[in-house]
Order: sequence, then C-alpha cells, then structure tokens
Amino acid sequence: DDDIFSSAFCENSEKLINVHLFAVAAKYYSLSNLGVCTPLEDVLEALKGDSEGTAGIKPDEFMNNKKSHEVQVMSELVDSIANYCGIKQVIDIGSGKGYLSSFLSMQYNLKVYGIDSSSSNTNGAHERNRKLKKHWRAYQSRGKANLKSQSLEKANDRPVESEINCKTINEELLNNANSLPNQDQVKIQDLVPSCGFLEMATLETSTEAEADLVIGTQSQETKLSDEVLAILNVLPTDAVEDFSSSHNCVELCEEEKVQRKMTSLQTKARKSSESNLYFPLTSCITAETELNDIITDLEDCMMVGLHTCGDLAANTLRIFTAKPEIKAVCSVGCCYHLLSEQFENQEECHDQVWGFPMCQYLKDKGWCCGRNARMSACLALERVAVGQMLPTESLFYRAVLQVIIEDIYGVTKSDRHVGKTFSKSSSFIDYVRRSLKKLELDDSKLPDSCIMDYYEKYKHRMNELEAFNMLKVVLAPCIEVLILLDRLCYLKEQENIAWSGLVKLFDPVKSPRCYAVIALK
Repeated sequence: DDDIFSSAFCENSEKLINVHLFAVAAKYYSLSNLGVCTPLEDVLEALKGDSEGTAGIKPDEFMNNKKSHEVQVMSELVDSIANYCGIKQVIDIGSGKGYLSSFLSMQYNLKVYGIDSSSSNTNGAHERNRKLKKHWRAYQSRGKANLKSQSLEKANDRPVESEINCKTINEELLNNANSLPNQDQVKIQDLVPSCGFLEMATLETSTEAEADLVIGTQSQETKLSDEVLAILNVLPTDAVEDFSSSHNCVELCEEEKVQRKMTSLQTKARKSSESNLYFPLTSCITAETELNDIITDLEDCMMVGLHTCGDLAANTLRIFTAKPEIKAVCSVGCCYHLLSEQFENQEECHDQVWGFPMCQYLKDKGWCCGRNARMSACLALERVAVGQMLPTESLFYRAVLQVIIEDIYGVTKSDRHVGKTFSKSSSFIDYVRRSLKKLELDDSKLPDSCIMDYYEKYKHRMNELEAFNMLKVVLAPCIEVLILLDRLCYLKEQENIAWSGLVKLFDPVKSPRCYAVIALK
C-alpha cells in the first residue's frame, strides 16, 4: 500500500533511500498492472463477432517496420469500429504523411479525410497518394490473378457442387438486385472485390471453373448480392450510362443493354475508387474547430489519431464529445512534454483550453505534473528493458552544454533548440561549437581549452547522470498512467458516451506510445 511505498524516501530529507522499493512501487502503479485496460482481442471480438479480417496489401512494403506495425493494428480496429457504428467516413487528425489514412482507404474502402497543420505534410501526402495508386493497381491485378489461379485449381475437384452453388448465387443476386432492369436475363458470374475496391465483369456463359471463382470469392468477402447493391448505392444516379441512346440505328437486345451498363458501372467504380484514395487537408485543429468549415460533406463519422502530438490528443476527445456527427473516436497520443497544463503556472487564463488536466476530478484537486515529469513520461521503459539503452553520452553532452551556457553567457532560457547536433559532431568541442551557432551565441570568446575543462570537471558524474535517467525511465509509466487516466475519466464524465476504455494496441518495444483511448457514443 501507499504507506509501504512511501518508505522508499527518507521522511526528513525526502531523498530516495530504497531504489528497489521505488522500482516495485513504479511497477505497481503502471497501466499494465492496474487492470483498467480492455484487451484488444476482447474489443475486436465485441465489435466484429465471428467475421474474418480482410486480406489485402502488406503495409511493410510502403513504410518502415514501426509504422507498418502501428498502421496494420490500428486500421483493423478502426474498420471494426466503423462497421459496428455503420459509418464509412473517417477523419484522421494529425494525419502527417497519410500512412494510416491511405491504408484505411485502400484496404478497407473507407472515405478518409486526413487533416494536418503542416502544409508540407499534406503536400507530401498528395504526392505519396499519387505513387500509391500505381502500386495499388499492381496489387489489384496480382491479387485477382492469384485468386483466380487458386480457384481454378480447386474447381476441378468439385464441379457438381460448384454448379449448384453458382445457380443459388445467381438466383439470390437476381432476386435482390432491384436496381437492375430485366432481371430474368441478367447473369453476373464474376464479382471480385480486390482489397477494398470492386471489380465487376459480365460473362455471357458460365463454366464450372468460373462458378467456383464466384464461390471462392463469396466465402472470403461479403455476399455477392450485397456487394452489387453497395456499389450501386454508392455511385451517383448517372453512373450507369444508357448506351442505347447513342445507337439509334441498331436495336440492341435487352441483355446487351444490361451488359453495357454494367461495363460502364465497372469503369466508373474503378475510377471513383482510384481517384480518391483519401483527402489530405491542411488545417490547425483546436478544441473550438468547426469540422463543417473544413469538410463540406461531413456526415456520421469517426475520428482517429495515430500519435497526435501534445494538446491535439486532448482536443480530439473534446471535439468528439461536442460534435453529434462523430460517433466514435480512437486516439493514440504522444509528446506529453508538449501538453499545456492549467496549474503549471500561477497566471489565470480563464479562456484557455488546457491539455491537462481534462477531467473534473483532477481539476478539482488542482493537479500539476510539470515539464520534467511530462518529459519523463515520453521515455520507453520496455525498450530499455530489452537492452536498447539510453543515449547516456549525448545526454551528458547536453547537460554540460547547459552549464557552459549559464556560466559563460548567463542564459537560462532560450526559444531555440540544439536538436540532433550530437550525431553530427566529431567531439565534445565540435558539439559545443555547433550548438552555440544554433543558439546564435558567439563562440569566439570560448577557447577549446575552456570547453574541455568543463568536460573534465563533470566527466566523473556521467554514471550519476545515467542512474538518474534510469530512475526517470522506471517512473515513466506511472506518469503516462496519470495522463491517460485523466483522458479516460474525462470521457466517463460525459453523458453521451455509451462505452469508453483504454486499449493497448501496439508492441511497446516497437512503438512505446502504445495505448489508445477509445469511445463510442
């Protein structure tokens, strides 16, 4: 209990005196140990029942291992939520280069708007979109060829069964596809959904092999009649062109007319799908953002965010609760150090919307983490646990640099950043000089000998620095818990939420910020 854990610190000096007890306490209060998370498998089971996932493209061919892992896991969950809520529109907040957006659109045929504040990101997403179309066509062709090849091989084993099933499928299609004229003469023998896009073809005759292709496709996708009706409902009313009007001199038979209409439908469906993989938009999102001003055809939808930075994760949840059109949310936050905190500074800002705390419970307590704690929350304990150690030398360089800047230049705070200078530096002297230039400080008054004196003065404390940072790593999950539970409590306080929970989506070694806040209205 708390009394036992408090003995890790000296009662008088408040210094840490029992490191082992400190580590045990930190583990005790970690999210994995508190039992408040809902397992991903349980969520998918509740949303999807016994339905199988969609087979399609492999994201690792388009993105690195970490991003591939994140996109594949999250997109499956998003699709399941969208299906459960009966929606087809997704808004990806902080979409960046569009990895998740384009995958959701291509793999699951969802209409996705990706919103990012950086125009360079959305411009890059447009270009990436263009390149993906080429790969996507290849995927479609390859997938269709493989499916047909496999189905033709299986067809030879059960010709009678194929013929019976084909007849049943055709009868079901004709009975349900009310949008098609002269149903008694129409036969659609081949409807092959290719990873989210529909490819339709009409055949005048059927063979047992082609019949089995239909059956094999049906078993992997949804029912044939549903697919036809779906594509007819999605397309505008003028999508099916009447070719007979342009052939006045030739009287076409009714079956030929239907065939031509279906061919036109196939072409327009493919063009429609390929032209709009998704829509990258540039806009800065705040808690007061009116989505209707950004998305003109806003309809019932869900919001998603894959590693939404700082306050953006909190604002995503606020927009979700405020807008009736948004039926669900799935948000994975990151960059806790960039959160704005209501009680961090003593100044009163009544109109400002803060990133932390969100829930009334912590607001009433006036809770504050502080920047150092939020920085610690960004550390990756699981990576350190498997041997991916902290960059002690670069942290040491940065710490000594700060001493130099304070001693020599009298600077204690700066809006400028050193950035990734360590990886480009050949020595500590080189690191200091590069950093001073970035900070726009004159390095001519600082001889090499002076720089090295500082290095030698603090070199013996490098182990101390490493130990300090390891303690921060151990504590990191506890601080992340506080931030995530604050967001969950905020959702629990809302009256229009049917269900909300925390779900561990990713492997924390591959993706340290692995927890999603999910809610359904």
